[in-house]
Amino acid sequence: MLKVGLTGGIGAGKSEVSRLLVEQGAVLIDSDRIAREVVAPGTPGLAAVVDAFGEGILAPDGSLDRPRLGSLVFADAEKLAVLNSIVHPLVRARSQELESAAAEDAVVVHDVPLLAENGLAPLYDLVVVVDVDPGTQLDRLVRLRGMTEEDARARMAAQAPREKRLEIADVVVDNDVPLEELARRVRDVWADLVRRARAGQE
Repeated sequence: MLKVGLTGGIGAGKSEVSRLLVEQGAVLIDSDRIAREVVAPGTPGLAAVVDAFGEGILAPDGSLDRPRLGSLVFADAEKLAVLNSIVHPLVRARSQELESAAAEDAVVVHDVPLLAENGLAPLYDLVVVVDVDPGTQLDRLVRLRGMTEEDARARMAAQAPREKRLEIADVVVDNDVPLEELARRVRDVWADLVRRARAGQE
């Protein structure tokens, strides 16, 4: 099994790269999706978040009001640290369960937005970083996700600087390109990952 950490700044196109890797045959473990699952209604995770932040972070249907919680924690490093201390251990445990269920010869891609921030590179056999120019990030967040420029800049600033991500990269996927070129680059990366996985089994 080859364990790959996949990361990139917000708006870099990491989700698209992970989708393309799955098309090639990767087993995807998506930290964001798991982070939503571990705080779904009725979970101990949600109960712990409500204990920490109060009933005000719940939507009328009892689910987590993510935008409201986001506006609380992204502006306050201490509150963000509290949230992370609740959610990260739950995400790690679930990720390990999913990884254990994968085939021995699988290429398992862990899609981890905050891989650089949380010093997680040593957990993986190699790290793939999806990289774009910060101007491209800003444009995508405003134009495609409908964020205000101020909000987009704040989200970008809350993440590790581009240089820190590139420092931990074993493979860099430059995504300042059209989608068809990105798909070609990802196919090349996949061929390399498969080679590494096979070499690891010999």
